[in-house]
This record gives sequence, structure tokens and C-alpha cells, in this order.
Amino acid sequence: MAGTDTERTPREGSVLDRADPVVLAVAGAGCTSATGVFVKLSGANTGTAAFLRCALALFVLAPMAVAELRRVGPRALWLVGLDAAAGLLLGVDYVFWVASIQHVGAGMATVLLNVQVVVFPLLAWVFLGDRAPLRFVVAVPVMLAGLVLAAGVADSGGAAGPDSGGGPWLGLAYGCAAGAAYAGYLFLSRLGGGRGHTVTPVCVSTSTAAVAAGALGALWSGIDLASQDSRAWLWLALLALTGQVLTWLLIGSALPRLTASTGAAVLVLPPVLAVAMGAVFLGERATPGQLGGCALVVSAIWLSQSGGRPSAWPGRRGEHSRRE
Repeated sequence: MAGTDTERTPREGSVLDRADPVVLAVAGAGCTSATGVFVKLSGANTGTAAFLRCALALFVLAPMAVAELRRVGPRALWLVGLDAAAGLLLGVDYVFWVASIQHVGAGMATVLLNVQVVVFPLLAWVFLGDRAPLRFVVAVPVMLAGLVLAAGVADSGGAAGPDSGGGPWLGLAYGCAAGAAYAGYLFLSRLGGGRGHTVTPVCVSTSTAAVAAGALGALWSGIDLASQDSRAWLWLALLALTGQVLTWLLIGSALPRLTASTGAAVLVLPPVLAVAMGAVFLGERATPGQLGGCALVVSAIWLSQSGGRPSAWPGRRGEHSRRE
């Protein structure tokens, strides 16, 4: 019946479900890695980039969600509430992440975001009683050391270059705050789960993320729509399409069909690709210390994820929130 929480398979047989999950996952990782580059190329300030990432994505997500609701039926109100609450954290994440880019560069800001890998299990432990495995305990100090080095606090320079505004410690703080907010988003999202809906939860979360990013961004740097030229709008549109639409659809379709080891391998791609893209497209140059930090972050991701189902990607919501 429409409106119940009965699991359904509305996308069975869809193009994404028939595609190779490894190809989809790698493509999704590439989309995630490119978002920082698009933010820098747009030249938009923190609030503008964070807000438009969500607002522009709604032009694609809203029609898809309406079609899904017609096909599947309505989503329970309490689940919509969880989606909305999760989206508020997502909006906060985007503002802090864009602010981090201004201080440590697009590549390293994406690396810092991976603090989510250790924050998410902590939330599950505190609120759900899920005990952290030994591999997670080992990964935590490795991750923290990697984040500090990746931010460039041990170097006289940083990957962002002279126009970044400096402040690696500030970039580290913003990046970790973004990762913690994102972990909270994932946690709330998976409490609700998809329950037969795939696009609708993302659309609801994106809507409230636009509200949160707009409010916080307006206080942070202001939201400047009038001065954006056509080139800036192009990069911001690509940011919304790749980071807020394609990533969720590609990874969401692929991850449930990947083995644990393959999923963990895919998780290490975004930080690596982001640093590479920052170097190629933005001329960002990481110091040896920062590259060492990236290696530690990648190692921590592998340690924390390879022994079980990867938890740092959205997946089909709800599928990883139950104990196995």
C-alpha cells in the first residue's frame, strides 16, 4: 500500500541497476573528486558556492522525485522528517567544506572531509550501541595524524598557494567540521533508509541543505548571485550536477552490489583523485608532508572499511544501518 514502509524495488531493471557496479562506483568517485575543482574555478565565495550547489541541483532532483513518488507512492512523514533533518547537517557540511577549500586548496579539503570515516562509527556507537571493531580503533590515530599533515600545518607552505588566504590550522578545523557534519548527515539518512525511495530522500535533504547553506552562508560570506558571470554559473552548475546528483545516483546504485573489499577500495579513490585533479587543473602543489598525510588518510580509510561493509558512502539508504 502507498505510504507504508514496505521495501520496494522501483528501480529494478533500470539502466543503473544493469550497469557494472565497479564502473558506476569509479565514476561516482570521480564526480566527488571534481567538486572542489569546480568550486575554485567558479570563483564564488563560500556562501554562494554552498547554496547554489544545492539550489541548482533541485532543478534536476525535483522532477525525478515527483516521478518516483508517482511510481512508488508517498514516503512516510517521519522518514521525510529524518531526510529534512539530515539535509540541515548537509548544508552545514557544504559551507565548512567550501571555507576549507579557501585555506588548504581543493584537493586537500577533500582529503580532510574523510574524517567522516571515523566520526560515523562513533555516532553509531554512541546512539545505537554498535561496538567499534579493532580495525577502527587502529585507524583513528592514523586518520588524525594524516589529517594534520594533509592540512599542511607542519609545512611553511600549503597546497592552496599564496592566494588561498593561508591558515592551515583554520583549514583543518573547517575541513574536520565539514566531515563531522557529513557523518551526521549519513547517520540520520540511514536511520530512515530508502524504504523503496531512492531519489526522494536525496531531494528532500538537498532542499533543507539549501536552506541551511543559504542561512549559514549568508552570515559567513553573503550570497552573491548578481555578480556571477556566465563562466561562474557554468562551473556552479557542474558542481551541482556532479556533486549533488550524479554522485548520489551512481554510488547509490553501485555500492550495495560491491563486495566489501571492492567498496573499500573505491572509498580511497576520492582523496587520491581530488589531489591529482587539484594539481592538474588548479596548479596546486602538495608538499612531501601533505602527500604523506594523504597516504595516512588513505591507509586509515582502508583499515576502517576493508573488514566490513563500507559506511562512508551513501549507498541505498538504510541498507547499512541495520546490524548484520
